[in-house]
Amino acid sequence: MPPKILVVEDDPSLVTLLEYNLGAAGYDVKSAGTAEEGELQLSEDLFDLIVLDWMLPDMSGIELCGKLRRQGKAPQLPVLMLTARGEEADRVRGLSTGADDYLVKPFSVPELMARVKALLRRASPERVSDMLTSGEIKLDRMAHKVTRGNREISLGPTEYRLLEILLESTGRVLSRNQIIDRVWGTTAEIDERTIDVHIGRLRKSLVRGNEADPIRTVRGAGYVIEAEASAK
Repeated sequence: MPPKILVVEDDPSLVTLLEYNLGAAGYDVKSAGTAEEGELQLSEDLFDLIVLDWMLPDMSGIELCGKLRRQGKAPQLPVLMLTARGEEADRVRGLSTGADDYLVKPFSVPELMARVKALLRRASPERVSDMLTSGEIKLDRMAHKVTRGNREISLGPTEYRLLEILLESTGRVLSRNQIIDRVWGTTAEIDERTIDVHIGRLRKSLVRGNEADPIRTVRGAGYVIEAEASAK
């Protein structure tokens, strides 16, 4: 699944520009016009990066960034701050509040794309890597191939996407709603029971003999894949 980016910006023309170029580059882009709406989206979904405007109608981007960092809601989520403020003191303030990078308006689209890619590579290399691994399990995106040790595993398209998003978030619990969003999309009408069925199918494909089950069910929360022992 492509990296998911949240754009928090109140200028409609700039939102359109960002959505078009980031989408054309293969990213999954969502947008919010206010800090409040941005917070709501962050509470409901998992994102890989925030493009955050300094000047928002209800709260400044720098205040929102500081709030998210203090509350621990996005401790490792990279933030690219957009602003018309180019003075050194403003850049220092933005970075010291928790922003990871800073881009002054007007900016060039190629520079924006380069900074987004660099932040994603630094913060979540697994999101842009061609190979995802957890213990003996390897998923090769280029070859569209899954192996466990020396054994090749045949997966249907849904189970493949499910394994991919679990491996992208190794060690992090994904709720059923988050899984639905990333595998089927936000508009899909998928019953949560369907997730359990596909997880069951994925488990049957991944586990043979005395091999440990790498997928852990977290009651009331969702599923997580962890680096597993080779046997149990």
